[in-house]
Amino acid sequence: MGYRVAVVGATGNVGREILAILEEVNFPVEKMHAIASRKSKGVEVSFGDSTIKCEDIEQFDFSSVDLVLMSAGGGVSREWSEKIGKAGPIVIDNSSAFRMDPDVPLIVPEVNPDAAKLATKKNIVANPNCSTAQLVVALKPLHDAAKIKRVVVSTYQSVSGAGKEGMDELWNQTKAIYGLGDATPKKFPKQIAFNVIPYIGAFNEDGYTDEEAKMWDETHKMIDPSIKLTVTCVRVPVFVGHSEAVTVEFDRPIAPDEAREILREAPGVLVVDKQEHDGYITPVDAAGEHAVYVSRIRKDPTVEHGLSFWVVSDNLRKGAALNAVQIAQLLDETGVISPKSGYRTLTV
Repeated sequence: MGYRVAVVGATGNVGREILAILEEVNFPVEKMHAIASRKSKGVEVSFGDSTIKCEDIEQFDFSSVDLVLMSAGGGVSREWSEKIGKAGPIVIDNSSAFRMDPDVPLIVPEVNPDAAKLATKKNIVANPNCSTAQLVVALKPLHDAAKIKRVVVSTYQSVSGAGKEGMDELWNQTKAIYGLGDATPKKFPKQIAFNVIPYIGAFNEDGYTDEEAKMWDETHKMIDPSIKLTVTCVRVPVFVGHSEAVTVEFDRPIAPDEAREILREAPGVLVVDKQEHDGYITPVDAAGEHAVYVSRIRKDPTVEHGLSFWVVSDNLRKGAALNAVQIAQLLDETGVISPKSGYRTLTV
């Protein structure tokens, strides 16, 4: 017996990844619906060996499905997610719209699976920011072993984090620089080809961006509000895969070898850390993979109990589509949802 599933935003980068990963992990789907805006009605997308046509979100009956994976942006989520939840199915939302809502659990299954019991409060579960997702997978097992006091993060975020338009802009500018077109920025505020941009999102009054604020707010919600974080988010000319340079201060000594062993045993983490010319992971290596990779684990001599390391993951997968599917698997495994009956109300 399988689930009746709808993927909203099925024509986008993340929506297509969700469809692909649901098939890859053999999630029990009885009926799949691809949902999009009216202008994309009838557009065909692939699910397994089948091709399905997109249906109009305005006309679709969401009470007919058990589970909705929402990946159409914050505006669509704010308009639709609560209405869909009231119609019966659980909504797994990839946008930032509900991440900090106290009645909506924000979940990375390797980090805070117990939060799944809160899913039926609004019938919405939030997926974290792409950079936060890979960060907390690496931080949580270390925090459990030696409490984290402070984290300094610099991100190196690929253009796919800005959607298909971001990927197109990098491709077109790269060609243009060699005399084949116009390199004028359209999606990004400055040229992205052969450049880096230390700005993602919008500036807040404190000088940080909302992308940076998401990372500490979401880490606090999922792991520990006492952890101090400072973040600089940077867009880089990479198509797929986010990287992070992370420095952590703990409340007790923790040696690099101890950290390696902790991370090797941690769910969702792969340690690739040798002091060799190829003994580390890059975004190209991580593209298409499920894991969060950790490399270059070393002591930070500038603080009493510090480590620095490098974290890489496919942002379209663990940073978005894969984590959403893993949330669906968690809801299934814990009995929050069940095929044909939508969900079970849990006592919280």
